[in-house]
Amino acid sequence: MKKNENEINVLDELNKGACMGQDAIHYIMDKVEDENLKEELINQYNEYKSISNKINELYPEYNSSEKPHETNAMNKAMTWYGIEMKTMVDDSTSKIAELLLQGTNMGIIEGRKLLNHKKTDKEVNSLVQEYVNIQEKAVEKLKGFL
Repeated sequence: MKKNENEINVLDELNKGACMGQDAIHYIMDKVEDENLKEELINQYNEYKSISNKINELYPEYNSSEKPHETNAMNKAMTWYGIEMKTMVDDSTSKIAELLLQGTNMGIIEGRKLLNHKKTDKEVNSLVQEYVNIQEKAVEKLKGFL
């Protein structure tokens, strides 16, 4: 794999993760009654948005003909459906935090895999590290809502 292809692949995966985080928060926000959790989710949403914006700024350095990949319609629908089904019986603050923790942990795993197995230039690697740090911080905050 050429160097630029590796960076493009990592940025695409990172952007899909950031978009998935934004989608999940967007879909679950209307179920959140706890004002402190709402505030935390708004902060997390903004952090995902910031990462996505940074990816969009950096992406043309590696691929000027395309835009970073986002979550597709099927994944968006599955995320929405999963949230609806899992909160149908229990939409408590604790249950919502649990669902978000599960998704955030998946994001951490994917981010760590990118850090450990994909060799990228300093700028891309730094962005992946920032993404993982944001997710790890989110886990600590969400634990308080269980």
